[in-house]
Amino acid sequence: MEQAIEPAVDVPGSVDSPAGADWVLAKIARPAPARTPFLELRGSALLKAPLRVVGEYRREADDALIRQVLSPYTETTTIADGMVRIERDGRAARRFSMSRAPELAALQASFGALLAGDRERLEQHYDLEVEGSRRAWSLHLSPHDPDLAARVSGMTLYGRGAELRCIESTPVDGGVQRSLLAGAVIDAEGVDDPAALQALCHGDAATEGGG
Repeated sequence: MEQAIEPAVDVPGSVDSPAGADWVLAKIARPAPARTPFLELRGSALLKAPLRVVGEYRREADDALIRQVLSPYTETTTIADGMVRIERDGRAARRFSMSRAPELAALQASFGALLAGDRERLEQHYDLEVEGSRRAWSLHLSPHDPDLAARVSGMTLYGRGAELRCIESTPVDGGVQRSLLAGAVIDAEGVDDPAALQALCHGDAATEGGG
């Protein structure tokens, strides 16, 4: 049965204890198949507020990663077996090698390793740095691959307790790209202020339920 990645509030031990990498990975691990909603916030000088892209990530038992956008358009991206397939309403499907998009290869590898709680596999692709406590933590990933590092300087995951709530990636060129996940998507309902959405991502908002 497919397992949804939902808010988790039961965190044994002291919530103020340091959150090491092994602890974080053990807590956010979910066996495949698994799924989680996401809300991406895309800023633009032409927009008064970030564009809200809503959808779902799914990790299949064969380690395929599916990113399905539901609003404001529909699009399905499947990353599997070294290939990427993008399907969008009204357009012909596109298929290409992940060698052309190292950031997508890294996304599949990082999601697969994170949801498997596989630190060794994650460290094949990234240097890890954890900050914060078990109540509110961040896990920074610095890529090893030079092609990926030329595009993305790093990714930071933010969580509360056993819940991964947000992922920020920092392109070498351009602003931070932010994806709210799981319970943070629910908390962001009706919230349009960029600073408030950033606070939700970073865990600066209300912290009840973290421990």
